[in-house]
This record gives sequence, structure tokens and C-alpha cells, in this order.
Amino acid sequence: MNKILRFFINKYFITTVLFVAWLIFFDSNNILTNMRTKDKLNELMKEKRFYIDEIKKDSVLIQKLLYDTLELEKYAREKYLMKKNNEDLYLLIDTIVDPRQ
Repeated sequence: MNKILRFFINKYFITTVLFVAWLIFFDSNNILTNMRTKDKLNELMKEKRFYIDEIKKDSVLIQKLLYDTLELEKYAREKYLMKKNNEDLYLLIDTIVDPRQ
């Protein structure tokens, strides 16, 4: 019992414990800050992947619109509700709400 008590009172043990506690809780690069930074990095990497995928989709769409006039006409009619002079345009709006969303 006395050996165990002397071990915990030992100045090297106390110094090591204080040093580890300082590194874990008080240092500018502590564990909590590192975990938050890693979470933020993962979130930003997901966002980066999303935007890269969106850029690829938009690049494909731009190529289609630049070289295919039928695709350009279809896009203008669907996206911007454009029509020819002798046409009538009817909009069908879906008012049914999907319960899964």
C-alpha cells in the first residue's frame, strides 16, 4: 500500500499527469479542437465532392446546349417556359404532397 502511495506522489508521475492533462484540455492543439477540425474537414470534403459533381453535370449540359439546337430549345421551353408565337402554354402544377418528404 505504501509503495502504491509513493508511486502516485512521485514527482515524475505528477509531472507526467499534468503534462498529459495540459495536452488534452488546455493546449491550443488539444484533442477537442482536433476532433472539431476533423469534423469540419469531413464536412467540407463532402461539400467539395458535391460541387465537383454539380460542375460535371453542368459541363455536360453546357456542351449539349452549345452543339445541339434541339436540346437548347427543349431546355428553354422547360426551364424558362418559352414558347413560339403560334403556341399556347399550359402549366400543370402538382398540388399533391408526397407524405414521404
